[in-house]
Amino acid sequence: MIELPYGRLPYPLDPGPQATLLAPPALPAPPELAALLDAALAAPLGRPPLAQLVSAGARVTIIVSDASRREPRRAFLEALARHLPPTRWTLAIATGTHGPSPLPELDLPDPLVRGLPVVNHDGHRPDDLVDLGVTTRGTPVRVHRCVVETDLVIATGCIRPHYFAGFGAGAKAIFPGLGEAAAIRINHAWKTHPQARAGVVDGNPCRDDLEEAVRRVATPTFLLNGVAAPDGQLHAAVAGDLFTAFRAGADLARPWFRVRASRAALVVASDAGPVTASLYQAAKIAAAVAPLVLPGGTLALVAECADGIEPVDVVNEAIFRIGVLPRLPAGASIRLVSSLDPATVARTLIGYAPSVESLLARHAGPVLVVPRASQLLCEATP
Repeated sequence: MIELPYGRLPYPLDPGPQATLLAPPALPAPPELAALLDAALAAPLGRPPLAQLVSAGARVTIIVSDASRREPRRAFLEALARHLPPTRWTLAIATGTHGPSPLPELDLPDPLVRGLPVVNHDGHRPDDLVDLGVTTRGTPVRVHRCVVETDLVIATGCIRPHYFAGFGAGAKAIFPGLGEAAAIRINHAWKTHPQARAGVVDGNPCRDDLEEAVRRVATPTFLLNGVAAPDGQLHAAVAGDLFTAFRAGADLARPWFRVRASRAALVVASDAGPVTASLYQAAKIAAAVAPLVLPGGTLALVAECADGIEPVDVVNEAIFRIGVLPRLPAGASIRLVSSLDPATVARTLIGYAPSVESLLARHAGPVLVVPRASQLLCEATP
């Protein structure tokens, strides 16, 4: 019996003797987080230390991720407070296309953020957006003015695989994080390109486009990113230049997440929250394991989806139709095991399954079980 990460509670499963459990090798226990962040800030890559970038009284916009990401925002802010001179902070919540984030879910340190201006970004509203032109690939660059009307922008986040931007974090905190929703959709259309894949940074047109967009921001920038491992912990940290430090972190993370296995006709994939909270986010699980499904096979997507399927048109057309389903081999299908009823799942582009056990009962061959799947770099062996 194993417990698959699923949502608010794990999903207990006995996959049987035909099953292979796919997981990356375990890493040693990570160093203490504050020490990791302090070390990175003391030796930034490609940029001077923060104390040399801004003077006391300067305006600093600090960007943190929204509640759709599991990140140590409190530790990031506390580390920055130790390394910055006394400055005037604006806290910006990078929400991309998600809309404003519930602030109590972000675990922000009250003594540091009390009384600060907070930008809870809504990319669907034109208020406070500034136009910085268009990228060479045709993406309008419209971002919140808090990254323009300031003396320094600090982007925080966690570097872990992203299914079409290569890795999360880095410049993504600014765009798409604080971008216009319509412009973000134009950038995300590049997810159909063969090089827009997890683990691919340089030569990835989606990543190249968003980084070009961010280079149009004239304000000085600085990066503080944790480098996550498949256990969800931060095992390293990088700081400094928005692009150089990010690539150093991605190079560290890449081998930690890479797994290889033979393809199977039934692949059971799950992950922990918040990626399993909605079908919008759970798509990342399906995209990650698609290379492991045999033609004509079934991908069992095990995700509670307590927050549902909305906005269903976006989930269907902008995510599954162009970003997930084309990654599956010919004839393969996805079946969702969730808390949702059949009628709700019928509104999506994927199929319903009442349980993993119901799929196992109809399957006689090898089974591949992939917990914590959304972040893995999955490769099929010959």
